[in-house]
Amino acid sequence: MAQEVTTLKVEGMSCQHCVKSVKQAVGALAGVSGVEVDLAAGQVTVNYDGDRVQLTAIREAIEEQGYDVKS
Repeated sequence: MAQEVTTLKVEGMSCQHCVKSVKQAVGALAGVSGVEVDLAAGQVTVNYDGDRVQLTAIREAIEEQGYDVKS
């Protein structure tokens, strides 16, 4: 179990609905154990098992909600 934490810069989030949709989409991925969204900073911090989910899948889950992942 390779527990990892990453913080992504996400553009386009502007309200609590945005926060909820990102948390639900990323949190639904197998291997993700925590999602925190800092709306003011435009950041999403994800705790995940690197053996079960890839960073690309996390990025795609956010992008599928209509937001741009910058890092």
